[in-house]
Amino acid sequence: MSLGTAVTGYAQEGDTDPLPLAISAMPSGGSRVAWLGTDKKVYIGQLDCDDKLMGTPFSFSGIDLQDIYADDSGGVVLLTRDATNGGTDNCGTGTLCGGTSSPCRTMWMVRFNSAGTVEWETQVTNLSSSLAGYQNGARFVWWYQHHGRIAFDGTNYAAYFGVAITVNNGSCVDIHEGDRMQVVGPTGALLTGHDSFEVGCSHSWQSRIVWDARSSHFAMVCATDNNCRIAQPNPYRTVVTATCDGTFFGGDLVVSSSSGYWSAWSQSGAIRLAHFTTGTSDTNIADAGSSAHPHLVPYGPGKMLLAWGTGTSMSAQVRDAGATGATIGPSFTIGVNDHNCQAFKPCADGSVAYPASGANAMSIRIGRVMPCN
Repeated sequence: MSLGTAVTGYAQEGDTDPLPLAISAMPSGGSRVAWLGTDKKVYIGQLDCDDKLMGTPFSFSGIDLQDIYADDSGGVVLLTRDATNGGTDNCGTGTLCGGTSSPCRTMWMVRFNSAGTVEWETQVTNLSSSLAGYQNGARFVWWYQHHGRIAFDGTNYAAYFGVAITVNNGSCVDIHEGDRMQVVGPTGALLTGHDSFEVGCSHSWQSRIVWDARSSHFAMVCATDNNCRIAQPNPYRTVVTATCDGTFFGGDLVVSSSSGYWSAWSQSGAIRLAHFTTGTSDTNIADAGSSAHPHLVPYGPGKMLLAWGTGTSMSAQVRDAGATGATIGPSFTIGVNDHNCQAFKPCADGSVAYPASGANAMSIRIGRVMPCN
């Protein structure tokens, strides 16, 4: 479909590169798709049930897109901004102990209505007029891995993302990397509690979060080089051990249809699946597919869909979302391009949707897997 505006280059797929696209279903049908423009704006468009663009997209200032959560009256988008909301860098006058300086940016949740009017916007990092990036205690977006995801508990919005961590080291500062989870209420207030934390895993990448209605808690996993593992943050609990050899990546997290959760991850190009409840996994599948970057999403009652890139298309396999993770039926092809860091999203009708690059820089395609009977 044609969007009328250019989308940031889809071929950049590293943890620190801009994220082009995100999608989220609307409860009544259809979805909202977000894309990162080439003009320092994040655009939102509404899609009908046939994945056709409806009406005129609207936009907000933003230099990187993270995720979107949609509802029938609007939604919330997680995005990165320059530290002065479109202005100049806010690293301040502090001195780095070593390395090359990089812009100090901020992460925001922006609530919008269906007409594109901003209802609130809340920073989930902590830079301010009195706290710059290169000052002790700053939590901000640097060049380090900073991608994030949104989860919704029915009232509040949780953002889980990579964050830069500033720590004094004598007369200079070191910038570390970890992750952060913050929760924003329905009117835009930044909340304490609700499983939120200032810093969890360190160093971390592929921060993943879900809302578990059974326990009334947000559940999270990260990939971390702290003992090199897929871990639950705050406090650290090992799910599976790995090897930090440059081939270790996290995938997605879904709520199991029995107890606990399923985490997809990869090592040396082999997709792994791990089922766990609290701490160490109790079921491990070591040969689920061949890719460095697996995608996992709930897919109707009792099932989940595992997908991964294969050249110019994607391969997919339906699996049991209960305790076994067993395959259901043969694998199949989804005819859209993969992106390492983007996500499938579940829809109310039991289908799942994936936003993908289109025929040119001003178009996209939606890969949709229809409900499984």
